[in-house]
Order: sequence, then structure tokens, then C-alpha cells
Amino acid sequence: MPTVIASTSADLVLPPTDQQTPTAAVIQAPEAQPLETALADMHVLVEQHGYVVVVYPASVPTAHEQRMFAIRAMLESDRIALLRSDLPPLGVAVLVRQLRQLSVCDFSAGVIASAARLLAHYVYAGAVLNSVTRLDRVPVDLRSHAKSWVPGSQFAVLAGPNPQLHRIGPSAGILSGPDFATQMLVAGGQASTDWVTGTLAPAWQVHTVHEAALPADSPRWWGTPKLAEFAAFLPDISVLYQLVASVRRARCHWCSLELIGDRCGFCSAPLPLPDPEADPGQGAGPGSRLPVMRPT
Repeated sequence: MPTVIASTSADLVLPPTDQQTPTAAVIQAPEAQPLETALADMHVLVEQHGYVVVVYPASVPTAHEQRMFAIRAMLESDRIALLRSDLPPLGVAVLVRQLRQLSVCDFSAGVIASAARLLAHYVYAGAVLNSVTRLDRVPVDLRSHAKSWVPGSQFAVLAGPNPQLHRIGPSAGILSGPDFATQMLVAGGQASTDWVTGTLAPAWQVHTVHEAALPADSPRWWGTPKLAEFAAFLPDISVLYQLVASVRRARCHWCSLELIGDRCGFCSAPLPLPDPEADPGQGAGPGSRLPVMRPT
């Protein structure tokens, strides 16, 4: 059975892209499920699939995050990866689906878990906001804060991979977008999606725009319910596969799982610094930063 991918809410589990893409498990919040049931469910996932990779947004309530770490500790399992992402919720949903796509490929669980950091560089996630006064996850200058109080103001915000903020208007610039082919998800909240579909998507040369439901966590992440969230991403499994397969692999010195990048997705152990006396032509270059590659 392939490595199972999980997240913290059913609305972060997007419809599959094809018949081969498996669904994702949902790790319920403490108020929705007793601890004993949560332990039993996680035990079943580990026994059936071997490894569980949980990806969740940083806006998840502390109690929910602590519950997941408690489950892993109580099961004394080194086969559960808990990956907190700085992407906004819709971007996390995209990332979860991409990992689901890769889970049926010939990658080990360690490579799939550490690939989350790499793939996040290729998710252009943002939102249209009516106010940035409570936005604390993207840098906001004082001028933008002041403009938030002007009636009718709207802001285009990109959270990742490179944070940007522009006020929407006739003379305003456009957000810098990807230089590769993408599709886009748009989730309307209490703000219109017209600017995203009519201005941003054409400017980014997005191939296809799909509608999605706004994740329940999005208003907390963005600091306002008056938003329309979007995420542009690589939809093609062959490109995703090429990205991950082209990165040099290493072996975690702590848990012995395979990984890409500079940190293990399961135990979080960093790769050791390279031996200055070692032959530079040998090995996978431990200690190097996670490469960011452009698809061809």
C-alpha cells in the first residue's frame, strides 16, 4: 500500500486529479474525536500503509497540533511525519493533493515527506482581502495598514513563495507570478473572485481556473472573513515526479530514512555538516540548502 497522506480538515482534501490519486486521511480535532479513538485510527493507518505523512497549515489551533504530537508519542512510532506548512490553507490543500499524487509513485516515504518543502516553492498562494489590519503572516507596511481603513479598499496578497502585497486599483501593479505553466484554484469567501479570474489569472497565463470551497481555516489565517483565496500550482504528475526525482537523495543519520533537501521529514534531523577532509566528489552533498528548480 502507498504511503498515506493526511491533513487536519476534510476541506483540505481536494477532489483527486485522476483515478490513481488516492484520497487523504483526516486527523480530527480534539473536540471532534476522543483520544482513544484517535489513537486507534492512527494505529490502523500505520499498520495498513506503513507510513503516515500529515500536512497541516500553521493556523491550526494549538490543541489540535498538540493532539497529533501526543498521538505520535503515545504510539511510540517513528513512521508518522507531522509537517507544518506556512502556506495558507488553500495552498496546503494543493500541496496535500500533490503528495497524494506522488504517493503512488516509486518514491519512499522519506522522500515523499521531505518533498513537501520542495513542492511548496511551486505553489503561488494568495488572496484578495478587503483589509490587512489583522494580517500577520505576510509583511504589511504602515501605509497599507492605513489604506485598509479607506472604504472599498481591496488588496492582492501573495503569501508564497515570495510574499507580496498590492492595493488593487487602476494604477496598481500586478503580483509577480510563476514563470511556468500552472492551473489555479479559486475559493470565494466574502469577497468577489472577479479580480482573480479576470485580471490575475490572465496575467499569469494560467491554463485553467477551477473553483473550490473556501477552507474553514482561511479566515483565521488571513485575519479576515472578507477574502477570496487562490493558489496556482503544477498540475501535471509527470512534472512533479521529475522535480522530486531530479534532487539528490541522502540517508537520514538518525532514522535511516531516505530524504531530499537538508532535513528529514519524519524525525526533523538535519543533515550533518560535510566533512572538510572528505572527497567533494563523493556523497550527496549533505548540509546543502534545499534546491529550488524550475521545471522545463
